[in-house]
Amino acid sequence: MDYLNAAIVVAYLVGMLAFGWWGKTRTRNESDYLVAGRRLGPLFYTGTMAAVVLGGASTVGGVGLGYQYGISGMWLVVAIGTGVLLLSVLFASKLQKLKIYTVSQMLSLRYGAQSTQMSSIVMLAYTLMLCATSTGAYATIFVVLFGWERWLAIAIGGAVVLIYSTIGGMWSITLADMAQFIIKTIGVFALMLPFTFNAAGGLDGIRERVDAEFFSITGIGAQSIITYFVVYTLGLLIGQDIWQRVFTARTPLIARWGGTAAGIYCILYGVAGALIGMAASVVLPSIESKDDVYADVAMSLLPVGLGGLVLAAAVAAMMSTASGALIAAATVARTDVVPYVRSWFGAQKTETAGGSARPAGNPEHDIARSQVWVLGLGLVAIVLAIVVQDVVAALTIAYDILVGGLLVAILGGLFWKRGTGLGAAASMVAGSVATLATMIFLEVTGDQPYDGVYANEPIYFGLVASAAVYVVISLLSPRTDAAVMTAWEDRLAGRFQEEPEPEKTSSPA
Repeated sequence: MDYLNAAIVVAYLVGMLAFGWWGKTRTRNESDYLVAGRRLGPLFYTGTMAAVVLGGASTVGGVGLGYQYGISGMWLVVAIGTGVLLLSVLFASKLQKLKIYTVSQMLSLRYGAQSTQMSSIVMLAYTLMLCATSTGAYATIFVVLFGWERWLAIAIGGAVVLIYSTIGGMWSITLADMAQFIIKTIGVFALMLPFTFNAAGGLDGIRERVDAEFFSITGIGAQSIITYFVVYTLGLLIGQDIWQRVFTARTPLIARWGGTAAGIYCILYGVAGALIGMAASVVLPSIESKDDVYADVAMSLLPVGLGGLVLAAAVAAMMSTASGALIAAATVARTDVVPYVRSWFGAQKTETAGGSARPAGNPEHDIARSQVWVLGLGLVAIVLAIVVQDVVAALTIAYDILVGGLLVAILGGLFWKRGTGLGAAASMVAGSVATLATMIFLEVTGDQPYDGVYANEPIYFGLVASAAVYVVISLLSPRTDAAVMTAWEDRLAGRFQEEPEPEKTSSPA
């Protein structure tokens, strides 16, 4: 019986490779490769934005939290959806008008200070660890389904993502994400939810056999809820993998309202996952690990074939996150990190305010170099997933520094005209140092499971230190150069035009 489910997952993987080749036919220049030519319509934009943020933690993890805590297990995914909503409503339109590729470019444009490019190193570490974590996550399904060794599952699954991401860049990833979005929607809403609820006897059947706490929206605990919003909501506001999807929108209006629709979808997805977990706790009460609930429901409660589709949905969720993080890492490495490191030795720096926002010194049509970066970093991510036992800890450290060190400088640049490059650079250093110092202190002195790397305090101390330094240094330092601010305002007003590109294909929906 499991052979049919396995065959469906294999067919899905083959389909992802086919989408890679399809995307290659749409990729004609560097803009196509990195940001899908900045021409996604509302349907494609909404689907790909929802796909990239709803990974294994949202899909497998969300169902597992519902199994353990009831309806309050939804908060992890609700926090993710809230981050997408805030990003879309507050400043997606601004970001889309900037016509850039990376977060570091935004900082350089806004502040006119090369020192802000240090952010690119943090962003590269974050995106690379996110890719490695996602790669290791979907490999666990291959281990269960095919009986492979862990390293082989990571290698084969990682190779699929690596191939379709490398050959067509963002177009291949977008087309694959749309397919993954459809599979996830069918798998969660049309299959798992009704089948598990039917098996559990509906809400009344669940209520009869679980504690009332299972229906409390705060049952998971206030501390956990706060943690989800601090880590995921704030992280989503400034992550390169998310911003790069904003840059794919055809218009600022699509970036705003398409993202809003994606955020609402994410919240509904979180509620559905928690409900599936609740029902599964009644029907399959003896599952030992909450991370096994999703797969056990697919294999035990769904008919053969449909279970395979649901497992493919889980793989789809994780592959969406992995591929999005991979191209984000490659974009940051080539566009920001390499020029920044070369500048230490007197080489030409990346162009900043008023100039081109594309990778400095690289023609728009040069795709091959970006492909090399995607391929190389993809191989690094696969190796990390295989050899590093605690990739989650490394990702947590990168996430904490991302939020604690960079959030203030980024949001300050978007909303406070008095913020300066010196203030931004100083705030990044202060926030990162405070975050790491607090983390080390708690690791050495703490005796609780969530002390040290997994504690919330490092982000809090990092944010406070970063905000205080940003405000004080900005007020004490000279205002940002008028020419830099003029160029910045022109970008925000949509008055910047990229260089002409080769003739494009028709825009997708």
